[in-house]
Amino acid sequence: MDVLTRERAKPALPFAGVYQLVDFPLSNLAHSGISDVWLSLQFQGATLEDEVANGRPWDLDRTTGGLHVLLPEEGTGTLDEEGFARGNADGLFRIRQRIADAAPDVVLVLSADHVYRLDYTDVVATHREHDAECTLVVSRVPLERASDHAVVEHDDDGRVTGFAYKPDEPASDVVATEVIAYDPAVLVEVLEELHREVGADAPAGDSGLGDFGDHLVPRLVERGRTVVHHQPGYWRDLGQPHLYLEAHRDLLTDDLGVLSEPGWPILTRQPQRVPARVHAGATVEDSLVSPGSRVHGTVRRSVLGPGVVVEAGAEVCDSVVFADVVVREGAAVHWAVVDTGCEVGAAAVVGEPGTDATRDPDRVTLVGRDSTVGPGVTVAGGSRLEPGSSA
Repeated sequence: MDVLTRERAKPALPFAGVYQLVDFPLSNLAHSGISDVWLSLQFQGATLEDEVANGRPWDLDRTTGGLHVLLPEEGTGTLDEEGFARGNADGLFRIRQRIADAAPDVVLVLSADHVYRLDYTDVVATHREHDAECTLVVSRVPLERASDHAVVEHDDDGRVTGFAYKPDEPASDVVATEVIAYDPAVLVEVLEELHREVGADAPAGDSGLGDFGDHLVPRLVERGRTVVHHQPGYWRDLGQPHLYLEAHRDLLTDDLGVLSEPGWPILTRQPQRVPARVHAGATVEDSLVSPGSRVHGTVRRSVLGPGVVVEAGAEVCDSVVFADVVVREGAAVHWAVVDTGCEVGAAAVVGEPGTDATRDPDRVTLVGRDSTVGPGVTVAGGSRLEPGSSA
């Protein structure tokens, strides 16, 4: 996510104005009745630790079980068991002894940069019904986007018959959503087996296991007891700027069964703000306006985070604007993501109108946190401003 994740973990990115991406898996866990949760923090972990608030919004701040934060460690083992993980399978290898000691019935591994609603107890039921070693939650995507994911083929019984990690020519539009259930004993056994095979050739401090699609899941597929569970409803991976922008646009006029499902709210930690105000003469169309915002100008097909100010004569179109941004009089923001605390000066232009940036990450304009675009300045479409920049 380029400049948007220079100073924050990707799961700490805002979504729909009032949430963070990490809220979605944690809310799904809470509503699924799963209360033993390990949160693995790597890059910029402190930014995510603040957002999850010891698990309080999800009732995970408890004496037994609850939320346990896993941080990179030193002095706990060999070089390939310490420090920062080099992928999610490598991360599992580093905590394999903790998994063995905890002795869970099922290990459920989730990514925290996707938007969806899912009852994980259904996934566990599928896993148990098939006596599976591994269960992949899958969804369908446009075929031209399947190469960004792990592509999965399966038979009529749900058994995985083919698996290709980010292939150039995908054989299917069915992809892994990075929600995976593992048999814990098999998981530890296969992690250690793979490490013996590939670890010797890996750089110092690296187990060689990489991501789940590099060695771990392919080996489990070879063993013949990997099955699929189809994700019902909406699912989006927000790992690139154009996908992040597109997912916001998907939800502008319809919750799509994700944001306001009765009995399944997305829980979050948000500071209290005053209500949003839309003033006389303002225009707001097909947009989400968060608490504390004040709109005097024009907002179309956009998301305004908490405390955003759009002054008279300014316009924000086809964009996502994070908290406490000020768009001054006569300024224009198009097909852009503007990070927290920025100011767009009077009559400045950020991004390019009349284009569709949801198909190309290089066409989305990104403005890093606490940046200033001076009065009358034009920031060309597709530009990146580093955090704290002045343009």
